[in-house]
Amino acid sequence: MAGRILDEVDRKIISILMANARTTYREVAKSVGLTDVAVIKRIKKLEGSKVIKKYTAIVDPTTLGYSKISFTGVNVKPEKLFDVVRELKEKNYVKYLALTTGDHDILVVIWASTGEELDKIHSEIKSIEGVVSVYPAILSEVLKDEAYV
Repeated sequence: MAGRILDEVDRKIISILMANARTTYREVAKSVGLTDVAVIKRIKKLEGSKVIKKYTAIVDPTTLGYSKISFTGVNVKPEKLFDVVRELKEKNYVKYLALTTGDHDILVVIWASTGEELDKIHSEIKSIEGVVSVYPAILSEVLKDEAYV
């Protein structure tokens, strides 16, 4: 869709699939007033242009035994930024990793089973060469959840 702006039908299709990626083409078509074939073509274009990057299951981490979720800011020495990123990418407890322009250089979402495990993870991150400081923000309650980051 390079150079093409999404129209309202594309946006409605995306909204339907974000709510339930298992919605059938027929159900989507009925909702947007198009034929199944027209919807399939639109979805294929959205996938091909990476508007739709993937389909996935979004789980509640607490049901998997992760009772502690941390949105952790990490500040690093500029010359070590990509070394730290590479190391964090390899950690199983890291569920989301992003470079930011805000208060911190890196934002990391961490899942841990206990507070003690989370403390150990934060200590481990602090010990990575190039890390200057770690700023955990422990999730206490989700008030709105429309998109997973």
